[in-house]
Amino acid sequence: MSSLLATTLTTNEAEPVFVTGGQGCWYHLSNGRKVLDGSNSAGALGHCHPDMVAATQRAAAHPTVSEGWAWKGREQAAQDLLEMAFGAEQSWVGAVRFGLSGSEINDMALSLGQALTGRAPIATRERAYHGLTGLSRAVTTQPQWHGGLSRADGRLAPVPAGADVRVLSAPIESRHGTRVADLPQMSEDQMAQALDGVSSVVIDYTQGGIYHDAAYQDQVARAARRAGALWIADEVVTGAGRSGRWFAFQGGQSRPDMVTMGKALAGGIGPIGAVVLSQDLCAELKGAAWQNYSTFRGHPTAMEGVSAYLRTLVRDRLLDRVAALEPRIAARLIELAQRHPCVARVDGRGLHWTVEFHGNHWKHWTAATAYTPIASHAVKAALEAGVVFGTSGEETSLFIAPALIISDAELDLLFQALDHALSAADRIHAQQAG
Repeated sequence: MSSLLATTLTTNEAEPVFVTGGQGCWYHLSNGRKVLDGSNSAGALGHCHPDMVAATQRAAAHPTVSEGWAWKGREQAAQDLLEMAFGAEQSWVGAVRFGLSGSEINDMALSLGQALTGRAPIATRERAYHGLTGLSRAVTTQPQWHGGLSRADGRLAPVPAGADVRVLSAPIESRHGTRVADLPQMSEDQMAQALDGVSSVVIDYTQGGIYHDAAYQDQVARAARRAGALWIADEVVTGAGRSGRWFAFQGGQSRPDMVTMGKALAGGIGPIGAVVLSQDLCAELKGAAWQNYSTFRGHPTAMEGVSAYLRTLVRDRLLDRVAALEPRIAARLIELAQRHPCVARVDGRGLHWTVEFHGNHWKHWTAATAYTPIASHAVKAALEAGVVFGTSGEETSLFIAPALIISDAELDLLFQALDHALSAADRIHAQQAG
């Protein structure tokens, strides 16, 4: 019996293969194989990137200093983030506060929204995931991520809701196929009505395989303004490069009151979160103490990682690389989807994509099952072909998020493995249909 509670999101193997090392876009496994890492939104520069190794070594020479003490490395990371990533946003951007994770930082942002507005309700869109901490869990509307228990006999023991949460409809359009809608499509007037009395509405750009366009963002932003609510752009996955620009919200005309970040922001060498506040919100905080503290926020390892990661993105022009890859990836995925009957939908942006299979609706997925889901069959077949994909913990969804440094040859290998994986999924789909 393992001493570690199972955390795998991939193949449901009773005896998992362990990751023993990594270099670039590749994992080294305990069975001696070397496989391409195709789903790692935190490892934007791959594994053991020389700039990130050097940042880790520099961090080891720093004192262990908590958020309560001023430290130049933290000030430098904040300056680098605002100057490099938010350079085009100086007309409205104010200041940054660092955290430990996307979950924590979303909870911090939502809590601040409640304090500033004096309102308790919060809002998000359907099929959202914002984390599993406090208010971030409350606005996680994917039911399989409720933070409680799921049993193989289908019984659920979810954590009771801890907040009044309003849920907005999300777009149904995709690059290929159409998303199964949970809520009827809402007009701006209906959104504004739903947001009446809400403190903040938070929207992300990838979760549940929903990659909405600029028009949707701007509609939500207008509805929030009409309702007197703040709006938060959750860029934990998409911020700092993965969407092919610094931020996904830059595709729209609207600008958020807060931007939350995490995952890749520290280059994968340490846990990280960050919330960037607008100038208007910073003005409201003038003369106030934001009563929110943590021992390890802004830790030297994470701060060295932030500065090194941002400098590497700029020096190596990786945002341009991701933007150039997006149309090529879209064309390849659509071509594969048209050849494989198991695929119901494909959508994505930059270097984050979702392939959704026909099968049980995501609302009915309970995580613990007595059978192997179709997505897990696909992941296992892809691993046989030399590539690691993730299922994001859903029965019928496969997500693709390789490192931003992936080469053309590695990308070709990724698609060859995906083709093999979809063939395996086709066989399961045919059995289910029969």
